[in-house]
Amino acid sequence: MNTLTVAAKSLLPQLTHARNPGMPLDLDWVASVQANTSAIERRAATLGGRRSVKKDYQAAWLCKAISCIDLTTLSGDDTPGRVQRLAAKARQPVSEPLLEQLGMQGLTTGAVCVYHEMVETAVRALEGSGIPVAAVSTGFPAGLSPFHLRIAEIGESVKAGAKEIDIVISRRHVLTRNWQALYDETREMRAACGDAHMKTILATGELGTLRNVARASLICMMAGADFIKTSTGKEGVNATLPVTLTMIRCIREYQDRTTVKVGYKPAGGISKAKDALLYQALMKDELGHPWLQPDLFRFGASSLLGDIERQLEHHLTGRYSAANRHAMG
Repeated sequence: MNTLTVAAKSLLPQLTHARNPGMPLDLDWVASVQANTSAIERRAATLGGRRSVKKDYQAAWLCKAISCIDLTTLSGDDTPGRVQRLAAKARQPVSEPLLEQLGMQGLTTGAVCVYHEMVETAVRALEGSGIPVAAVSTGFPAGLSPFHLRIAEIGESVKAGAKEIDIVISRRHVLTRNWQALYDETREMRAACGDAHMKTILATGELGTLRNVARASLICMMAGADFIKTSTGKEGVNATLPVTLTMIRCIREYQDRTTVKVGYKPAGGISKAKDALLYQALMKDELGHPWLQPDLFRFGASSLLGDIERQLEHHLTGRYSAANRHAMG
């Protein structure tokens, strides 16, 4: 067994854990949550200089990152053919010869993420692979459609075969500090998901402050979110390291108080392999090995996979291939 395979296996097999059942809204806890923005930004700024992996170990971490990607297409011009090609890429994210050299046969992405209209197509294309389909829902990306329609959309996506639902919160509840409304809305969405896991998108770039991000994270976990997610990818500012640090420290505090593990998904703007390594390092530092597994950590991305594939080819051959050789479909 080569060094790379040993390094990859050292990141632990996928873990299983109970879903987040949620808890009653605790407004005293919410009011106590603060965020020291300058300290958070300093911590995030130093990460790249303090955490680095090279050679076989870097390749192993990049393979692990692939297993945590929600391979995504959320465009107005999506077609069944595009989704089928994306599903094929999810099944075989890296060329077979490269995987054989890496000793990583059987590697797949964590999920495929699509609009509701494409759920059935994705489910059929992924049949037998074990790769779940995630559907963006609840009036994505703005979350401003009538509430009963947002709830109905969740039910339709679950009925169509989606195993994961990415819901969006009403940002106005955070901006007006209507925490009860945010909790009640998210709780009802969680109930509508049934057995499907719920990822709650905070749209952090539109929440104003890191303190708002922290409080919204906590309330969504209280309401039963299985994952908290940064962004829709459609905002002006999407995933950042300071936002990530804020959110995962809330995850840690929630686990400390409830013993429940909640997952994390940064999304939007993560397109380079080096960025994936930084996010993984931060997850390991703050939350530990379990949050390097796809049941607790996902990247919401599309172009990220292409850059990782190029880096893996460079690792094996010493040469960078053209980006167009690693298309998503």
